[in-house]
Amino acid sequence: MFENLTDNLQRVFKNLRGQGTLTEENIGEAMREIRNGLLDADVNLKVVNDLIEHIRAKAIGTEVMTALSPAEQVVKVVRDELIEILGRDTARFKFASQPPTVILMAGLQGAGKTTVSGKLAAWLKKGGHRPMLVSVDVYRPAAREQLKVVAKSIEARIYEGDQKGEPAGAALVERLAKEARREAVIMGCDTLIVDTAGRLHIDEELMLEMERLKKALNPPEILFVADAMTGQDAVNSAQDFHQRLGLTGVVLTKMDGDARGGAALSIRHVTGQPIKFIGVGEKPDAFEPFHPDRIVGRILGMGDMLSLIEKAEEKLDKKKSAEFAKKALLGDGFTLEDFRDQIRQIKKLGSMESILKMMPSVGPFAGLKQASSQIDEKQFVRVEAIIDSMTPKERRNHEIISGSRRKRIAAGSGTTVQDVNQLLRQYAQMSKMFKQMGRGGMMKQMMRGGLSNMGRDTRQRFGR
Repeated sequence: MFENLTDNLQRVFKNLRGQGTLTEENIGEAMREIRNGLLDADVNLKVVNDLIEHIRAKAIGTEVMTALSPAEQVVKVVRDELIEILGRDTARFKFASQPPTVILMAGLQGAGKTTVSGKLAAWLKKGGHRPMLVSVDVYRPAAREQLKVVAKSIEARIYEGDQKGEPAGAALVERLAKEARREAVIMGCDTLIVDTAGRLHIDEELMLEMERLKKALNPPEILFVADAMTGQDAVNSAQDFHQRLGLTGVVLTKMDGDARGGAALSIRHVTGQPIKFIGVGEKPDAFEPFHPDRIVGRILGMGDMLSLIEKAEEKLDKKKSAEFAKKALLGDGFTLEDFRDQIRQIKKLGSMESILKMMPSVGPFAGLKQASSQIDEKQFVRVEAIIDSMTPKERRNHEIISGSRRKRIAAGSGTTVQDVNQLLRQYAQMSKMFKQMGRGGMMKQMMRGGLSNMGRDTRQRFGR
């Protein structure tokens, strides 16, 4: 996400690095470039004009820190203003004082409400809650069946209800919702996620039905689900829904496929309501709370190390990570079996492209973004196959792998001798690198507490 905007901003900052001081002339040129970059990213015109005006005033005003270079001054101002637009604080999720908390999902057809409802239920379950799902889309039977499949995949409760011959309409929608709330109380569920019907466009019938549901359920949360790739259409729809329903937050789907990011930068400014979650993939866990400061870090090429560390803490086996760190630090204890285990650990975090995109794209990390698009994910499968084709003795001591053994390993893994040779070279290079890190003390922190301590220290450094 935001790839286009990131590239444009990086060019602006690069041009400013050659300037000794900030002047109205070079600030004016930078503002024109930033404005064009924001418009190319499909950011709402009013948002762009407001943002540029604030950046210009601060960049040439007294608020700038004189200790910073011109480029650093502009980066700081742009960062602060982007965070201001997205919302300085992470949005809190509202829970009712008396359960169940009703969460009303709103949005147009095709935005992903049903999928998001399931992802939200999975997120709540992970946090110790007991969610129940219900679909009140009585116009498309397939929609209710889809939610049933989603609920089963995440092992969440669902209230199916019975149409009882009643014609599809607002009365049936309201009855199903009320029945689901009673069922949630009986079953001890503390949250009820109501997946509503959508339309291809906003019409009076849709809005009246949503208003009737809101009155019947009095939900603490009304979340608007929008497809980020629709850009300004998503912003306009959110504004219309908010005027009629009073939204409490927004969920943006398909953020992983949106290279522009204009909807994210516009929707809060236009509606005044926070973005609470973003969808970044198809899987149930490809769903995360929206952290404005972290998103701005990604936009400015600073990466998002906090989110990467949190994902690592959640997905990785801490015991294996500590054992690996210990072996790597010792130098001679790092085997091909350890190499294979680390590949399997890394695969739990997602694709290498998604991991590298969370790393900074400036300074010594400048080449990672370009490298991410050239990574062959199938290479990991080949590496595992090669190591699996080795004997336990060969995995523990790669030096015994002679020419004849390499031919056997290649045949057994469906690869070539050249592939086996390349793997062994990579392993040797990695082993050498870890020895150097061990001598330099870079891995001692992992030995003392692993990723948890790294995450804590990073949060302290960023004031989180």
